[in-house]
Order: sequence, then structure tokens, then C-alpha cells
Amino acid sequence: MTQFDKRNISMMMDFYEMTMANGYFVNGGENTKVAFDVFYRRNPDGGGFAIFAGLEQIIEYVENMQFSKDDVEYFRSQNLFSEKFLNYLENFHFHGDIYAFPEGTVMYPNEPVMTVIADLIDAQLVETAILAQVNHQSLIATKARRIVRSAEGRFVSDFGARRAHNIDAATYGARAAFIGGVNGTATVSAGKMFGIPINGTMAHSWVMYFEDEFEAFKKYAEVYPQSTTLLVDTYDVIHSGIPNAIRVAKEILEPMGQRLKGVRIDSGDLAYLSKKIRKILDDAGLSDCKIVASNSLDEFTISSLLKQDAKIDSFGVGERLITAKSEPVFGAVYKLAAVEENKIFVPRIKVSENIEKITNPGLKQVYRIYNENGQAVADMIAIIDEEIDLSKPFRYVDPIKSWKQRTFSNCTAKKLLKLYVKDGKRVENLPTLHEIRDYVNNQLSNEIWQEEQRFENPHHHYLDMTPNYYEMKMNLLYKMRTKTSD
Repeated sequence: MTQFDKRNISMMMDFYEMTMANGYFVNGGENTKVAFDVFYRRNPDGGGFAIFAGLEQIIEYVENMQFSKDDVEYFRSQNLFSEKFLNYLENFHFHGDIYAFPEGTVMYPNEPVMTVIADLIDAQLVETAILAQVNHQSLIATKARRIVRSAEGRFVSDFGARRAHNIDAATYGARAAFIGGVNGTATVSAGKMFGIPINGTMAHSWVMYFEDEFEAFKKYAEVYPQSTTLLVDTYDVIHSGIPNAIRVAKEILEPMGQRLKGVRIDSGDLAYLSKKIRKILDDAGLSDCKIVASNSLDEFTISSLLKQDAKIDSFGVGERLITAKSEPVFGAVYKLAAVEENKIFVPRIKVSENIEKITNPGLKQVYRIYNENGQAVADMIAIIDEEIDLSKPFRYVDPIKSWKQRTFSNCTAKKLLKLYVKDGKRVENLPTLHEIRDYVNNQLSNEIWQEEQRFENPHHHYLDMTPNYYEMKMNLLYKMRTKTSD
């Protein structure tokens, strides 16, 4: 039996989850209900938004969470846990509720994108796995969207598996990249698991294996005449690779009734080479042959290439996508928001000297506010059961400029947090991956301001509060300050 056969994903947690759970159990708190929020504090790469991804895997995790006898024996060997708690783990299943934004929702800092309401131990044990999924897939989906936007409608494929941080990162990173808008992936496991279109041609080793470049191209075209794309930079792009590609197109493919689909360059001055290649191919009657570029690309290099009028039709993006190289940490956190006392959820707040680390307490709902043109003008936090009536001007509070009198007029609102898991089981049908991707595209095409999508100095999306929610938060802050000053 291999390590992969033995692996129980339920064990993917920080050790302190288990020490706290045991402590709660010993102190009789295992049946106390609590609420934890998942949110993040800053958009990666200085962007104007992020994309929520990973929800499907979180739901799969909580539905299947359990500990084997071998897992319990491992915990027993740590000589830290009570025997009653270890027996409790043998029959453990998650029985909480999960509210979340629909997967693919455009999201912003400091708003709860997920709320877990569960018994204290249940809520504590799922923390690490939830954050791992949200932090990884949201990061890659957001990075992918930036790259797709920079390509200005050209085909983009994920080429990153070999530079990913491990096998799971490659597979689920490809899923997240597709949500973000890439057209396909070279990662076969992701293609099979998620139905993502797969693509790929040859490596330099194929060309080097044969006695000469023409022979390598010829053999490849004979095997794959309907989809021949040739890697032309193994030796000399202009004096060898392109002439041999054209020769294969004329001598091998055209007699078979086929056309050369593309040529790929993976090194050198991509802007200069693409323009030279385009002219040579056009002069040879191969204007339909696409030029594919790879080699350490990201949104910045792609934007630069297109500003230089590079003649590139398709981009294969690897390491800088799959690792989000420019900013590889997303930073979502999991914070206690409320504790049930006498069947009422009482808000909890984390106070910090750093204003951005003060949490938004209590059970709440997030509304996306739209103007009469259907554009999202702000998000708004409300107390969970608060009535929101936008049929008339609605007063709200900008927490940064709370002294100003502000109202939403001629606006509509949509609740963003939906119930996906009830008592440990899903209660909402999940969309397909293609539907999630379409949802992202629709938001960014029709709802989200183009000014928020700029790479440089994007417009700030407002996170407002209802007056009732803002007053509750301020009262709680005052109460905590009074306690600490006594």
C-alpha cells in the first residue's frame, strides 16, 4: 500500500485544531454553537478584486470528513488527548451549516465569503482545509483572470503543471485557472477530472531525438496531421525552425489535405520573432497558421508583447500562473464571529492596533448593490435578519467616512451568502465548472466596473454597512475598550 492509498484528507489540518478541539471537549464546550467567517484583507497584485474559488472541494471535504482507527491511534501516540475525546473522534462527522458566495463570485476584502455555523469542535476542525482550498484556488483564479485580460481575447492555456508546488497544486490549480478564464490546460489529470479542454504538442526532446529537425517535424505531422503544431526554436527559429515547418506544411500536410495548425516559440525575443515569423508564414501562403508563445509569461509580459505589436495568437502560461509568482499568498483567514448563548448568537470581535485586523462581528448577510444599469456600485454588510428595502432611498454607512450621510437610490440588491451545507450535507446543486467560468465572465463583462479591472490604480469597490450593523459593531468595540481599560 502506498502513501497515496493511505492518505485521509480529513487529517489535513494544523495540529492546534486538534489540541483546541480536545480542550473544548474536556471543558464541556463541544456542543456550543459558533460562527466563523472566512474573508481576506487585500487583493493580490494590487488588483481591484479577487475571484472566489474552491467551494466544491470544501463541500466534498466536509461531507466526507472522518477519522480512521489508524488516525485515532496516531493521535493517541501524541500522549496529549483524553481517551473520551479519542473515542469521540472515531465516530466524528461534520454536522454544521455552511453559507458561502456562489463559486466564481467576484469578491472584495473584509467581506465574509463563507460562514461556518456549527458545534465548536466541528467548526474548529475544518479551518485549515477550508483556508487551504480558498487561498489556493482563489489566488490562481484571480491571477488567471489578470493574464486572460492582458491577452485581449487571444487563446490562453495553462502550461504550469511541472512548476506547480505538487501534484494536487497542479490539478486544482488548473481547475482554478479555468474558472479565471483560461481556455485550456496541458494537465491531463485536470482535463479528466473536471472536463477542461486539454492541449499540447511536443517538447524540445522530440526534436532532439531525431537526426535532424525536418525529420522530427515530418514524423510528428505524419502521426498528428489534423493538429500539427511545431516547436520551432530548438536550433534556430528563422533559419531552421520556420523553413522546416513550412517544408512539412507543403510536402507532408498539404498532400494529405491538411494545414499546418501552428508553430510555437519558447525562447528568444518573442515580439521580434513573432513579427518575423508572421511575415515568412504569410509569404508562404500560411496566413492561417497560428503563432503560439510560451516561456515565463504573465500579465505584464503579455501586455508588453502586445504593446510591441507582437504577432502572437495564443499564449501558453506556466510557472507564473500556477504559482501566482508575483504574489503567491492570498491571505484568507478564519475568524470567530459569534457564539451561541441561551439560543442567541452573541457577536464576537477581534480588536487590534492595526485597524485592518479588526473583524466584522456577528451573523451577517452581504448584499451586492446594483444601479439602474445593472452595475455593482458597492457591497453592503447587514445584520443577518435585517430587512433591506431599496424601494426608496436607503441610508448606509461608509465605515471609512462614517460621518457622511449616504443613501442608495434607484438601486437593487442581491444576497451573496447562500446556504450550501445543512447539518453536514449539501442542500444546493453545484454548477458545472463551465457554468462557474461563464458566471465569472458575465460578472466582469456586465456588472463589475471596468475601472475596477485596471492593473494600475484600480477603482476601489466600497464595502458599506447598514446603520444597524455599523452601530452594533461600534457598540461592541466600545464595550471591549471599556473592558480592557478597567
